[in-house]
Amino acid sequence: MPIPAPFVSRAMAIEKDWIDYNGHLNMAYYNVLFDRCSDKAFEMMGMGMAEYVKQRRLTIYTAEVHVCYVRELHLDHKVIVSFQLLDHDEKRLRAYQEIRHVDGWLAATSESLSLHVDMSGPKVAPFPADVLAKIEAMRAAHAALPMPERAGRSIGIKARRG
Repeated sequence: MPIPAPFVSRAMAIEKDWIDYNGHLNMAYYNVLFDRCSDKAFEMMGMGMAEYVKQRRLTIYTAEVHVCYVRELHLDHKVIVSFQLLDHDEKRLRAYQEIRHVDGWLAATSESLSLHVDMSGPKVAPFPADVLAKIEAMRAAHAALPMPERAGRSIGIKARRG
C-alpha cells in the first residue's frame, strides 16, 4: 500500500463545545484537530496508540510544538488536517501539519517534536525495528515534498530602531 505524501485526515467537523466567547474555535481545539490527525499517522507508522501502549509499553510524548493561527474557524466549518514527517532519528520525530478548510484555505499550522517513550521509566527509548522501518518508509515518501515555508520558525520581536 503506498504511503500518502503528506498523510491527510478525513474531513472533521468543528464541535459546538469548542467555540469560545469570541464566536470562533478556541485555540486549544486546533491542537485537538492536529492530535487526531497525528494519531492516525502514528498508526500508519506502527504505533497505534492504545494498543501500542498496552502491548509494548511504549508510546509517544510531545516535547515541543509551534502553532501558527492563520485564519479563524467557526462552528459550521469542516476541515482536513495533513501530516508531513520532516525528520526523525532513532528516538524522535519532527512533523509539520496544516489545518485546511475543506474549501482549501489555510487555518493553522503546527510543527512538533515528539519523543518515543518506554513507559517503564518513563524514559526516551529507541523505536523498535519494525516501527523504525515504517517511519523510514514514511520519511522516504515525504522526502519528495518541499520543506514547508512555515517550518523552522521561531518567535521573537525585532527591536525597533529610531
